[in-house]
Amino acid sequence: MDFNKDTAKKTAELLLQIKAIKLSPQEPFTWASGWKSPIYCDNRITLSFPSVRNFIKEKIAKIVEEKHGKPDAIAGVATGAIAIGILVAQELGVPFVYVRPEPKKHGRQNQIEGHLESGQNVVVIEDLISTGKSSLEAVKALKAANATVKGMVAIFSYGFEIASKNFADHNVELTTLSNYEFLLEQALDSKYITSEELRTLEDWRLAPSEWRQNEKPIKK
Repeated sequence: MDFNKDTAKKTAELLLQIKAIKLSPQEPFTWASGWKSPIYCDNRITLSFPSVRNFIKEKIAKIVEEKHGKPDAIAGVATGAIAIGILVAQELGVPFVYVRPEPKKHGRQNQIEGHLESGQNVVVIEDLISTGKSSLEAVKALKAANATVKGMVAIFSYGFEIASKNFADHNVELTTLSNYEFLLEQALDSKYITSEELRTLEDWRLAPSEWRQNEKPIKK
């Protein structure tokens, strides 16, 4: 995947500054999956900082147009990417829809909310990519509705090999503003982490499901 290094490092810098990403190699978090992790990412926090959300909106909109042209619609993946998806759609002046993890159990039983016509070109917006499974479920739903998915753009990716494989297997082009490698580079440059902590963080990245440290519960 090609990155604009300046954008990638600036995105990482902003996410660290507003604590949308927290690095805690000595007292790791526990993900919902049960994985112990020295990183926790909640990109919804960006919405509370106008300058940050505007930066992200403008950069994603630029990537969408440069890589895929102006789409007929933007689709956000619920729930984390609904708000940033709306901002990107507004920036591009195109309609917006969002995709639920599964159809509603009542009413019209929609999985895709909003007006989407058969055959329309859609770019999917996501906030965070881990394995890519839930993101690709949204793509599957859009294709089932006869949309043409041109690609996906996300704020941040952990850069797991399984994610790269999943996107390749589904023939979906993924672009992110930043990723784990640029995050570590920026964190070290800004002295957010030490060289010793960098090694710990790099070790986790190589085998996240097997990595263990003292657990630090995630505070909701």
